Amino acid sequence: MSGFSAAAPDSAEAPRAAQDAALLRRIGILGGGQLARMLALAGHPLGLEAAFLDPAPDACAAVVARQLRGAYDDGAKLEELSAWADVITYEFENVPPQAVHLLEQQEKRVYPPAQALAISRDRLSEKTLFTELGIPTPAFAAIESLEALQEAVRIIGLPAVLKTRTMGYDGKGQVVLRKVEDCTAAWEQIQGRSAILEGFVSFTREVSIIAVRSSTGEEAFYPVTENIHREGILRLSRPRRNDPRQGAAETYAKKILDRLQYVGVLTLELFDTPQGLVANETAPRVHNSGHWTIEGACTSQFENHLRAILGLPLGSTALRGAAAMINCIGAMPDIHPILAIPGAHYHSYGKEARPGRKVGHYTITADSDEALDAILERYGCSSI
Repeated sequence: MSGFSAAAPDSAEAPRAAQDAALLRRIGILGGGQLARMLALAGHPLGLEAAFLDPAPDACAAVVARQLRGAYDDGAKLEELSAWADVITYEFENVPPQAVHLLEQQEKRVYPPAQALAISRDRLSEKTLFTELGIPTPAFAAIESLEALQEAVRIIGLPAVLKTRTMGYDGKGQVVLRKVEDCTAAWEQIQGRSAILEGFVSFTREVSIIAVRSSTGEEAFYPVTENIHREGILRLSRPRRNDPRQGAAETYAKKILDRLQYVGVLTLELFDTPQGLVANETAPRVHNSGHWTIEGACTSQFENHLRAILGLPLGSTALRGAAAMINCIGAMPDIHPILAIPGAHYHSYGKEARPGRKVGHYTITADSDEALDAILERYGCSSI
């Protein structure tokens, strides 16, 4: 059977779908980083097993799941994972397309669907989809040469951001242009790779919405989350109850879920401007800005992703109180002062310290926004 149709079953098919889901227990994951680690941990209470394919000798998910060590496009390893797993998912979007094609040929259940993976890994395809769906997005142009860049700058204006179409994250593969003379150096910096130029957006804050769609067609949305970045890396995320942009964010995310017949968790990152929300990018997976859901929501994004790809009923996305997530970049802080913070939860990924690397996070929860504000201010977390 094909693993890419997410249409909701009719009433006659629903009992069979639930019966099939009850038989699925083995989750294959492409990638073995912290997202795979947290997916595996979320699956343990549900009685699920996880195995992942990753070439790294120190993959941090190895302490909670079985590792198949090899390249993501290693045909033999993919066949081994496919033979063992009931369902296969991804922890990051830069999976080689040939790996997905190999899994498709084996008619394995692979979620999110290949189309979502292909679109999200290519910024031009992504922005084109936003435009087709009527989702506001920055002015953009495809760039294949220095001359095309110079022409796009003339039309779009400055400042603007030149981004490689693929393989960019946490600020990588991006160059800000502030004057016409920057074009040559920017083109050289991205080494002539296919790119996209985006007009600069004047925003009041950066937000994201975590959405989830099940293989049964059921959908759910987490509260809008405010995000603070520094040097292109997420530093702090905080969900907002009854945010005035919740309705618009859900509408935009739902358009993407439905167009792609999506299955699993999808994250939509947005700029909040005086004119409304402007879409930045999507991530077809569980997301850093949703880590607060582990302690701060009734059901974490990781558990709901597993429920979605297995066709199980989705869990409540409601807030339990107030929460904030702080990323640990480069090295983990001493555990003692963190756990001394009221409502703190410490998450080390077991990664070697390295400048600019996400090695863990901690979440702080409280009964109310006012109480959380006081804790963040007292312990110096509000300006991270």
